[in-house]
Amino acid sequence: MITQSEFSLTGADGKIIVGDITFDEKNPNTPIVLFIHGFKGFKDWGAHNLVARHFASNGYRYIKFNLSHSGVPANDPKDVTDMEAFASNTISKELFDVNAVLDFIEKAYGKETKINLIGHSRGGGLAIIEASNDVRINKLITWSAISSFNSLWKKEQESEWKRTGKISVTNARTKEEMPLNVTLLQDFEDNAETFNILKAAKQINIPWLIVQGDDDVNVPFEHAQKLADANSNSRLIKIEGANHVYGATQPYQNETLPPLLFKVCEKCLLFLGEG
Repeated sequence: MITQSEFSLTGADGKIIVGDITFDEKNPNTPIVLFIHGFKGFKDWGAHNLVARHFASNGYRYIKFNLSHSGVPANDPKDVTDMEAFASNTISKELFDVNAVLDFIEKAYGKETKINLIGHSRGGGLAIIEASNDVRINKLITWSAISSFNSLWKKEQESEWKRTGKISVTNARTKEEMPLNVTLLQDFEDNAETFNILKAAKQINIPWLIVQGDDDVNVPFEHAQKLADANSNSRLIKIEGANHVYGATQPYQNETLPPLLFKVCEKCLLFLGEG
């Protein structure tokens, strides 16, 4: 039987990380897949729980979590509503959270446990940084991953951002203006070398599957091509006709995966099953 259990940890700046583990009770000692959501995303967005069940029914323990400053409150994790937390997020805080979850997994399941990482969009950027320097990662999969963190804002916004201390981004789904404090830009500039995704991509020496839709308006296909070009051992799969979220929506009411997301999951399972 497929079961989901929850956990919570202390994340960056003492804020709570809420997560869940989806697994088949008949197979307790299965390899782990850890999923990192993207910018304006969260662990229960769209079809993420269906994805978790699909991986669990195929022999994996699927772990996903909300980054502590994702703007999704720990006591009401249904959407991005805590704009103060969202505004104060930084890449350093997100990497702190990813490490906190990896530490939790290592403590719960032991040092020998194989951890496979999936990162979507900005979470893909985080996954690349993490996989380039963390020996606990067995295989890396990126979905619609960015090739640079500053692709998430416009270069011409930076002077206004520094002058006023804040800019806003529009949530395409809710039409809400979502604030971003200048600390995000400062953190990126202060750690430019460490947060260089393409530089980290060159250093990855584990199996890496790059998945990208060719109809992605949020993160164009050229990002995937840059990542693949940076690491000759990576494998790039183009999903024809797929958008940024492979046909999922928020909310997602169907009981089966969108066909293109199902295709992505199947390709990932094949990749993870290779020796």
